[in-house]
Amino acid sequence: MNNIFKTLGLSAAAYMMTLPAMAQETTTETTEVAAVVETMDKGDVAWMMVSTILVLLMILPGLALFYGGLVRSKNMLSVLMQCTLITAVVMVIWVVYGYSFAFGGSTSPYWGGLGKLFLAGVTPDTMIGTFSEGVVIPEYIFIAFQMTFAAITPALIVGAFAERIKFKAVLAFVVLWVTFAYFPIAHMVWDGAGLIFNMGALDFAGGTVVHINAGIAALCGCIMVGKRKGFGKDNMAPHSMTLTLVGAALLWVGWFGFNAGSNLEANGGAALAVINTFTATAGAIIAWSAIEAIVRGKASMLGAASGMVTGLVAVTPAAGSIGPVGAIVLGAIASLICYYFVTTVKNKFGYDDSLDVFGIHGIGGIVGAVGTGIFSAGALGGIMDADYSMMGQTWIQIKAVAITIVWCGVVSIILFKLVDMLFGLRVDDEAESIGLDQASHGEAAYHS
Repeated sequence: MNNIFKTLGLSAAAYMMTLPAMAQETTTETTEVAAVVETMDKGDVAWMMVSTILVLLMILPGLALFYGGLVRSKNMLSVLMQCTLITAVVMVIWVVYGYSFAFGGSTSPYWGGLGKLFLAGVTPDTMIGTFSEGVVIPEYIFIAFQMTFAAITPALIVGAFAERIKFKAVLAFVVLWVTFAYFPIAHMVWDGAGLIFNMGALDFAGGTVVHINAGIAALCGCIMVGKRKGFGKDNMAPHSMTLTLVGAALLWVGWFGFNAGSNLEANGGAALAVINTFTATAGAIIAWSAIEAIVRGKASMLGAASGMVTGLVAVTPAAGSIGPVGAIVLGAIASLICYYFVTTVKNKFGYDDSLDVFGIHGIGGIVGAVGTGIFSAGALGGIMDADYSMMGQTWIQIKAVAITIVWCGVVSIILFKLVDMLFGLRVDDEAESIGLDQASHGEAAYHS
């Protein structure tokens, strides 16, 4: 297997800043090229297995409960069902063609090609490289790890139009969206041939691919689906902050797999991602609660949970390159900006982003992606050396964010319109009034 550092012309330090993940050719090399002995460490493999399962924990039950608690009780099961089916559908798509479209070995800057359809050529003995020269892990575990990323991203989107969208419209949109938005962006950012990767953008665990991608699609969706009946008039408060905190806490626990697992090895790089996932989140929780206490006179549990997710989102692209103190500051800054979008910008423009997917994931992802360019500098506690150009890297980060916004925005608008023409996006007034639990699934979350 050709050494990735030589192939891409990157220093080890610069390469450590990018999220893995190029599925490379994993067949045997010629003896002339194989100067490095490939080594598989069982500790790395075990860590990646645990990380993969932790990311699943983020979706089910983490995200499902987080969203479920935030909606009204009559829509609780609809959100759980959407998260569950999205996860299952995307996992099947990933195996059939998603992995190939993202990491199939194509030299195209926009997609991975057809070389790995149905996981062609992958066996238990097939290996891929990590960030360390000569260190490999089984390709199957890399496929499974990336599969969980592909599954959680569209599940994030549904919070923006919760309580009013047709179930079949959700599933149809997700199938199309991962195909034309998620897989291409994943290839562009994380594959060695990708457009954004070759710009030199840093995205350790998915600020652009996951959070900005989901946030922009969410904004498009909530506008195109329309506001909930009674929005701004009826009481639409979360029906269970207890479940919301349980879900948020599970997200935080699972996020260690999300961030530290993106290092692909159980070493100091993973340890840096672990501590940053602690400190950025703590800084964001404190900042959001302090802002609420100053502005509203009281700090709320909803605010603390919102700060928790905001910090996790912001640190995602930066987890492997900034220092723990920088992570605290980044989390606090993200809370300040996201709070403004959630409480002020949304009200000013009147869009009904039900669970603040754009306000937290979209805006938090943008703050984190741009902040990665700043806080990765050695002078601010990051791991970059003296030759690092903060301004230069930050400009690259901004361009990567812009490409993601435009690509996802255009694709999402087209796909929402297509699904609306085929099935209709929105349930009728009666179904919305009685709640989607009964109208869409014939069940009730709670019985009196």
